[in-house]
Amino acid sequence: MTLTSVILTPQDQTAIRACAHAMADAARAAILPLFRTGISSDNKDAAGFDPVTEADRAAELAMRDVLAKLRPQDAILGEEFGTTDGTTGLQWVLDPIDGTRGFISGTPTWGVLISIRDADGVLYGIIDQPYIGERFEGGFGVAQNTGPLGVQPLAVRATRALSDATILTTFPEVGTPSDAAAFRDVAAQCKLTRYGMDCYGYALLAAGQVDLVIEAGLSAYDIQAPIAVIQAAGGIVTDWTGGPAHDGGHAIAAATPALHAAALELLRQHD
Repeated sequence: MTLTSVILTPQDQTAIRACAHAMADAARAAILPLFRTGISSDNKDAAGFDPVTEADRAAELAMRDVLAKLRPQDAILGEEFGTTDGTTGLQWVLDPIDGTRGFISGTPTWGVLISIRDADGVLYGIIDQPYIGERFEGGFGVAQNTGPLGVQPLAVRATRALSDATILTTFPEVGTPSDAAAFRDVAAQCKLTRYGMDCYGYALLAAGQVDLVIEAGLSAYDIQAPIAVIQAAGGIVTDWTGGPAHDGGHAIAAATPALHAAALELLRQHD
């Protein structure tokens, strides 16, 4: 399958948003009955622990069913069921449960990640947290969170100095030992460091609650929806060299250019 640069009309954008919300609704319906039920998990990593559950598979299948009905010509990349070719130049990128470790631990920091991209990058994305009932949406001129407090605009904070920043990452190890050392160098300059947020950390950055998220070892489906949401909220997402992050690997998400530059300078010292 070949991605192309696609020009979307306002009608196209509306249809894509409607499809994305239908997928998020379908994933919620598949996942919620299984959350905090003690369901078993399989391990996808013989050298470590990378769990997958019935809920992961059911959610991705539910989303793929929506696509089959509403946008059957688009390509798909999903964490659990791989790639499906398309003919439109567009690709949906799906992570049915980002943060399965959190899911099986009962913490509400996991989420459903839905995004769509063309050859130029990510166009639109959703971070959905079914249990809390929050949906963060970014792209096509939209930057909003719909949740228990209603519909609220998304906007990053204006933090410029690391000494004023709150930084998040999911795992204290942060990839390789060198990656972890790089993260610690940045975190040592920040006001507050928090761990274990999974994709919800990116949502918090877009909502103006935290300032930095730095991670490593990501796949495309881990980062593309967060890129769309954060960029729509006015933030920046790159890899640790300042280049594109949409294919995964290393990612730094920052609220402001000044904060991004200061963190990037420290990360680059570990190249």
